[in-house]
Amino acid sequence: MRESDLLTAIRLEAPKYGCTLMRNNVGCLKDITGRTVKFGLAVGSSDLIGWTICNGAAVFTAVEVKMRGKKPTAQQQAFLDAVNKAGGIACVAYSINDLKDAIAGWYGD
Repeated sequence: MRESDLLTAIRLEAPKYGCTLMRNNVGCLKDITGRTVKFGLAVGSSDLIGWTICNGAAVFTAVEVKMRGKKPTAQQQAFLDAVNKAGGIACVAYSINDLKDAIAGWYGD
């Protein structure tokens, strides 16, 4: 399985857990005039961004998708830490179970 396959699988399974996630590509490229165009939320922002319905409210959710054995960059980890510190749900996901665990952890389970 490739990381893109895992990302798609997590995005499609997430609604079963009250979670809506959208792809967040981050980077830059040159347009036809040669100008640099930046895209994505921010350097280090997660692969999947969205919300999880918790107790009737939408809780910001960020998921950094990685294959087993890979770790997030320092910038990616800083983004995840900031989301968690602010009261959101954020995790590195090697499988859908990691997202399920992060949601359960938000509830204190």
